[in-house]
Amino acid sequence: MKIKKFGNTEKLVYELVKPIADSLGSSIWDVRFEKEGASWYLRVFIDRYDGVTIDDCEAVSRPLSDILDEKDPIPQGYFLEVGSAGLERELKRQQHFEAAVGEVLNVKLYRAMEGTKEVLGRLISFDKESLTLAFPFGDGSEDAKNVQIPLENISVVRLSDETSEQI
Repeated sequence: MKIKKFGNTEKLVYELVKPIADSLGSSIWDVRFEKEGASWYLRVFIDRYDGVTIDDCEAVSRPLSDILDEKDPIPQGYFLEVGSAGLERELKRQQHFEAAVGEVLNVKLYRAMEGTKEVLGRLISFDKESLTLAFPFGDGSEDAKNVQIPLENISVVRLSDETSEQI
């Protein structure tokens, strides 16, 4: 895995949608411009402190669609989707990891570590080459230890909705 940066189209769309989301009390979690099969998808993921509803998605989607039609910054055809980042959202960008320090993550690995290909731990720190997790949870007990996982061994990182009380 590599910590992803915005491409030109994603950055441009982020700059167009951010004022819209801000004015509606939402924030932008991510913008992705992705090809699936023969079709292109422009996906905008929003977040709100009190949770995202379908009405929130529609409130961002309508004015964004209008401004994209007006400015026409994307030469090819695409489908616009505005949705919630979700509770177990995927972390891909530096700002995602910055926001997740101290949170519990579910990390899926390409190669097993200590006999498992899935690790649940609290994010302590990250850099361009690795994540450091308190494992199994880092709740202050002597059993917890910090484990550094190289990004090259990680396939997917998501926020977990699990807490130390549930494990």
